[in-house]
Amino acid sequence: MPCSASQRGCRLPSPFTPSLPVAQDGDAAVAGMLHQFSAFLLTGSNNFIWLMSDNMHHQWLLLAACFWVIFMFMVASKFITLTFKDPDGYGAKQEPLILTAVTKVEEARVPEEKHWTKEFQPTGKAFTGNLLHHPLVHMERLELLRNVCRDTALRNLSHTAVSKFVLDRIFVCDKHKILFCQTPKVGNTQWKKVLIVLNGAYSSIDEIPESIVHDHEKNGLPRLSSFSDSEIKKRLNLYFKFFIVRDPFERLISAFKDKFVHNPRFEPWYRHEIAPSIIRKYRRNRMETKGLQFEDFVRYLGDPNHRWLDVQFGDHIIHWVTYVELCAPCEITYSVIGHHETLEDDAPYILKAAGIDHLVSYPTIPPGITVYNKTKVERYFSGISKRDIRRLYARFEGDFKLFGYREPDFLLK
Repeated sequence: MPCSASQRGCRLPSPFTPSLPVAQDGDAAVAGMLHQFSAFLLTGSNNFIWLMSDNMHHQWLLLAACFWVIFMFMVASKFITLTFKDPDGYGAKQEPLILTAVTKVEEARVPEEKHWTKEFQPTGKAFTGNLLHHPLVHMERLELLRNVCRDTALRNLSHTAVSKFVLDRIFVCDKHKILFCQTPKVGNTQWKKVLIVLNGAYSSIDEIPESIVHDHEKNGLPRLSSFSDSEIKKRLNLYFKFFIVRDPFERLISAFKDKFVHNPRFEPWYRHEIAPSIIRKYRRNRMETKGLQFEDFVRYLGDPNHRWLDVQFGDHIIHWVTYVELCAPCEITYSVIGHHETLEDDAPYILKAAGIDHLVSYPTIPPGITVYNKTKVERYFSGISKRDIRRLYARFEGDFKLFGYREPDFLLK
């Protein structure tokens, strides 16, 4: 009876189990059994060889597939690397990329920018506490200076000889290789104090007596004119050089007030010698008995023949002559040109650029003292004829153009 899987004790034949006869007699039965056993061995051997061969075939296919996957991954990885690698960073440090990122962050802070009046917009932009932008600001100022110096139409207003008068204006700090050109009425007293400390005459700015600052026999500040020609040339070529500028018309107002109105240093020659000479030549109302008026002063400065009086006044004219006449900016290659209106930012930058910020600090600047005051300028020029103002501007146009100050249209039209 056939055996089924549901029957207990019934064993199903294995595919590899030979079918043995149930009943056979003698040698015939044995021979049959041997024949079937031999057939089983042959069949099993063939099956085993086929299975082994098939198994090895699969293993080789699997190994080849693994190598293919690894190879494709390497190719893809190389492609990704070449595709996304920064082309500008090849063979170079990555700092420029970091600076670019920082610049973008700083650009997002533009609302914090100082907003200047239309009449005064210094070349470039300065941001309080943001020294990252300062190199660009000062590069723009120097580039503007170079461009104006090359303008042949302004050559008579932008160029001057590097004479003894100019060399007398430049103070020397050999210890730190610094040259400072004095431009009065733009905070020069404080810069002199900085140099006095650097030269070692005093250990701190607070220790310097006010009477010493402008006494060039005692303040320890040698002038560039005191050196030989070869030494002058060497210092001009190698030293850090800077000076400060201010709106030209506002500087003239400051000079007039300081020397002819208040005269805080008690310099009587301005009122008793210079003022009478200007009044005699330029006052229109001879019945006016008051001292020197700003109108007289403007008329003197705007006169194309002003040099006749300049020679008579000597070095006292440094308080109102042009920056060109004082510092020869087109002949001397200055490292930095600071602006009085942005001095709060420019002073720390200059100290850092000169490599002395760890040795001395610029004195504290009173709030608002450096801000351009249009109202004051309008008040001082209100009673002066347009003709006289235009003549004054014609003389100082070089200063306006060289240092990025706007033409004062509100006074000229």
